Amino acid sequence: MSGASAALPYFTAADITRLLPIPDAIAALRAALRDDVDPERDAPRLFSDFPGGEFLLMPAQGTRFSGLKALTVAPENPARGLAKIQGVYIVYLSDTAEPLAILEGASLTAIRTPAVALLAVQHLVAIAPPGGEPAPHPRILVFGAGVQAAAHIRAAATAFPDATFDVVGRRPERVDTMIEALSGAGETRGVSIRNRTGSAEAAVPEADIILCTTSTSTPLFDGALVAEHAVVAANGTHGTDKRELDDALIERSDLVVEGRASAQRENGNLTALDAEVWGSASAPANLRDLVTGDMRRTPGRPAVFTGVGMAWEDLICASAVLESASRRDAAPPRAEGAS
Repeated sequence: MSGASAALPYFTAADITRLLPIPDAIAALRAALRDDVDPERDAPRLFSDFPGGEFLLMPAQGTRFSGLKALTVAPENPARGLAKIQGVYIVYLSDTAEPLAILEGASLTAIRTPAVALLAVQHLVAIAPPGGEPAPHPRILVFGAGVQAAAHIRAAATAFPDATFDVVGRRPERVDTMIEALSGAGETRGVSIRNRTGSAEAAVPEADIILCTTSTSTPLFDGALVAEHAVVAANGTHGTDKRELDDALIERSDLVVEGRASAQRENGNLTALDAEVWGSASAPANLRDLVTGDMRRTPGRPAVFTGVGMAWEDLICASAVLESASRRDAAPPRAEGAS
């Protein structure tokens, strides 16, 4: 992989899935946060109109590699049987600015997003206060039945192999289809997954961990129902006009965000927090604070991680793909545009 004059190697969705299992992605993100990544230095994402949707550009800089994720977001595509999010990730060598490789973008996002969520959940569970220790067989409630819901279930089943899963979706048939697909692919062998659509009010207080993976613009459940020991991760939306969590849950919870600046700018779950909070000592912890041990949980309060997706996360995961390919001495992937 060298030189802009040669055809750039292209990593397909299958390549990325093979080279970057969820546990490896979580480990890479954790190591980066403990090393030199500061989420508060991340560049803002860039939006531009696109016919039927928008462009989403996410640049990130690193010591060895830098990168740019270029996606299109087309909200009407799922009704046509097409992916809502499509695009590519371009990796550059930082000291020479040479493009090194192109990665399929949607699959990178489908790994990065649950990896970030489960990284946060694992650490929040690990620092549970006395009396709020995790259950030996946690009950995990998942909201959603799309690509990210399936990805979060796969990731959570790896992180919490003794868990049982409940799923709530807008359409019960979609939930059934997702559960059948996960089971048929052998990705959740031995894991109990139940369709609880229609009974969210009963499922929420029973849950030890709640994963929200939807694109809703209104809260998914009554935050007062969440158990005091529970951990909630909500990163299905971005934009201040969309939210998965209500103010009741935000007000009664210990909060963690990816980065405070990006959360204040884009996270609709946190619109109740005013500007004074963001600039004070009571501002939410960020992922670096959590991973490096600079956050404590409060007895009697749930913990909430809410994210919008950040460019540094994509760069860490894309870099891990290239490093994995190098370690395995894999055959070079096909050049972009080759037949």
